[in-house]
Amino acid sequence: MITYKIPVSVLVVIHSAGGQVLLLERADAPGYWQSVTGSQDAGETLAETAIREVCEETGLDAARFELTPWGIETRYEIYARWRYRYAPGVTHNTEHVFGMKLPAPLPVRLSPDEHLDYVWLPWEEAAARCFSPSNAAAIRQLPTRL
Repeated sequence: MITYKIPVSVLVVIHSAGGQVLLLERADAPGYWQSVTGSQDAGETLAETAIREVCEETGLDAARFELTPWGIETRYEIYARWRYRYAPGVTHNTEHVFGMKLPAPLPVRLSPDEHLDYVWLPWEEAAARCFSPSNAAAIRQLPTRL
């Protein structure tokens, strides 16, 4: 039986108190950089999805840090290259943005099947490096949230 992704996801902008942002390079698309992101599992709240995805993708325990919903919801067309992960006919996803503030940049443990590398960058550079317009837009809001 095929298990399809639910077209509801979280985007977690992990940042330091000083405005450094963590970006991850996708394993399935080298050169594509993004924040932590992932689809909601059945029965999860959005906060539970964010906590799970942060742990899976970085090894960080979100319960130890300030994880805050930013109240940003973006509906976008799923990139054609990743639509096979969703039920037939699903073309759009709704993304919910969270921020997670760390006192300073920390090393992370990547999930090798998901990411190749990570980097901490000043928020302006991080926004410019993101392939996703909604991810870049969320990072550009960071100065008002510090």
